[in-house]
Amino acid sequence: MQLLEALNWRYATKKMNGQPVPQEKVDKILEAAYLAPTSSGLQPFKIIIVTDPEMKSKIKEIANGQSQITDGSHILIFAAWDNYTEERIIKIRRLLETERGLPEGAFAGYYDQLASIYTVRPAAQNFEHAARQAYIAFGLAIAAAAELEVDATPMEGFDNTALDELLQLPQQGLKSVTILPLGYRDVENDWLVNQKKVRTPKEEFFLNIA
Repeated sequence: MQLLEALNWRYATKKMNGQPVPQEKVDKILEAAYLAPTSSGLQPFKIIIVTDPEMKSKIKEIANGQSQITDGSHILIFAAWDNYTEERIIKIRRLLETERGLPEGAFAGYYDQLASIYTVRPAAQNFEHAARQAYIAFGLAIAAAAELEVDATPMEGFDNTALDELLQLPQQGLKSVTILPLGYRDVENDWLVNQKKVRTPKEEFFLNIA
């Protein structure tokens, strides 16, 4: 589907039917998230893919019993860096230089400046910034899923601390941000499936400065 058509087709699916999403479609959704723009190209987050039924059941308990967790085919968990560090920034700088065939240190000035800004800020402020980058990829994953006619349910209703502990995210310098189950709508049992999409009127939503 074309993007706007796909966005009109999609909705926050409340009940999924357990049908598996083909891996090639999941791969395309992940690729869209992977290609998302991020501030200074740092990609300060990871995407955790969960398909194990036992792990999904544990996550469901943490996510207020939302059935899409276990009825969905794949669960994508977006987890952001808990902080910006000089080591992390240097690693990205070196990757950029290597991939573009540049001499080591070619971008040192720019990334040293980034480090001087980020590393003196509180960790909580840096995590919030990293989480906003994760949300850009999260949105693109939702749009890509819609284009592929895969249902996805954005979720923030879960215990972040419990999920972090379950997935051992602190040991990896990560904190969970949001969850995206992928699957297919249960047309017979999802109360929201045929409801009209409601948005703020455009004349109120868009503010034009001429």
